[in-house]
Amino acid sequence: MALAFLGAWTSAHALTTNPPIRMAQGIEYMCGGKSSAEAAFMRMVSPRWAATLEFSVNRAKPGEVPADVKVVVRERYSGRPVMEAVSGAPFMLARLDPGAYEVEATLAGITLQQQLVVFNGMASRAAFVWPSNVDFAAATGQLMPEQQAAARTSD
Repeated sequence: MALAFLGAWTSAHALTTNPPIRMAQGIEYMCGGKSSAEAAFMRMVSPRWAATLEFSVNRAKPGEVPADVKVVVRERYSGRPVMEAVSGAPFMLARLDPGAYEVEATLAGITLQQQLVVFNGMASRAAFVWPSNVDFAAATGQLMPEQQAAARTSD
């Protein structure tokens, strides 16, 4: 009996820690991956989603993940916007309809663009990697974690 209760509690606890599914322009999406456990969860479920978008900064230290990436998905040939959302994590999974898309991802004012083709029943993926030599703090007016630590020690 106690084992059954523990198993039920563990399952319920695991469900409460999963990233929420959100909606943007009628498209379901989910963002996550800030912790290693959440990143593993996102990788595990990504084959069940039509599109996986992954965001990173080249040569970033472990644990440093891009935040507040503005994502715009457009139909490739018409340019019609399909989805606009902000990802606060390194993974965004989206239930896009089959088709050809242009995906723009903007971090600290720097926009990267990828083409993405979604086939029925198959997962697709696009990776956005910003260069490490960009001064994100100057572009956003916010300090990166190592800059915050340096500012605290200089006070």
